[in-house]
Amino acid sequence: MMKLEDLENDREINAHSALPVAAQGICDRYEAIFTAAVNDALRERKLLNQTLPNGIMPLRDNMKAAGFAFTIKGAKNLTLKNEMAERAKMLDAITENSFVVWDTSLDRESAHWGECMTMAAQRKQCRGAAVDGGVRDTDRVLELGFPLWIRYRSSNGMLGRFRISGWQTPILMGNVVVNPGDLIFADIDGALCVPREVCVPVLERAEEIANGESELKSWINQGMSAVEIVARGGYF
Repeated sequence: MMKLEDLENDREINAHSALPVAAQGICDRYEAIFTAAVNDALRERKLLNQTLPNGIMPLRDNMKAAGFAFTIKGAKNLTLKNEMAERAKMLDAITENSFVVWDTSLDRESAHWGECMTMAAQRKQCRGAAVDGGVRDTDRVLELGFPLWIRYRSSNGMLGRFRISGWQTPILMGNVVVNPGDLIFADIDGALCVPREVCVPVLERAEEIANGESELKSWINQGMSAVEIVARGGYF
């Protein structure tokens, strides 16, 4: 008999497990820093594979957002029946302070995000979305000011080309496992995933790193050599 209990238990993630700090406060504090500082804090914890695929980039360079993962899974599928009804259920399930993370099974044909989906997400107070796929209605999405990370633009709607198979389940984005409720933070350098159970200590350490960069920059401006800076604990 195959024994899978430990693996099953490991995959049972509570997307709403208690946090030591209010969710909105956590998100706001992440948005006050930058992904490189968070990535460095993750590296100190030996979490080296937390960056979503590099091709997923912001629709506009100044976009920045943090929120708790609302995961979506789907793939190419020509079936039409009840597709729109399922999509509506998914949108209604989005929660406040969430960040949509969409695994498209590497679909490169459809636009998975658009104006109406943006409006629905904003109504639910979603903070952003990272879609391993495409967007359409780009001009209108930009006007709405919604923070969005995507791979490409296309006029192809999903209907008849792609189908959502589930949401709020663990997904794989590149080599990153994203569980519902993990902290997603994205800026001009892309998006990364912070496991929910360490999102606050990682934030606190990232804030220290971000503040420390100010001192590092002052040493550089003072004319210190790179060797001297590193000896003082600086880095490049």
